[in-house]
Amino acid sequence: MRHTAATLALSGLLAFTAVGCAVTRDQSTVGEYVDDATVTTRVKAKFAEDPAVSAMSISVETLKGTVQLSGFAKNTAERNRAAEIARTTPGVKAVKNDIAVRP
Repeated sequence: MRHTAATLALSGLLAFTAVGCAVTRDQSTVGEYVDDATVTTRVKAKFAEDPAVSAMSISVETLKGTVQLSGFAKNTAERNRAAEIARTTPGVKAVKNDIAVRP
């Protein structure tokens, strides 16, 4: 129960912080930006809940529904799991997996 509450609090904080950022010129509407921020928050929250993925080592950015993952994984299984989590998150249209496996 405490873990779920912490995850929800983190998700809310990330969403609130992301909404305060400016819209970039590559995005056509504020609505798209908010949708992308929501997708990013959902993916990060799922990473935080999954014991196989280090949420602190993997960065998530979303642009027009395409999620880009970057950072470092301990092994190929963690890299693949992160991509699978992102791919199955509502609102994700595509995943670009740039996570490097650190030996």
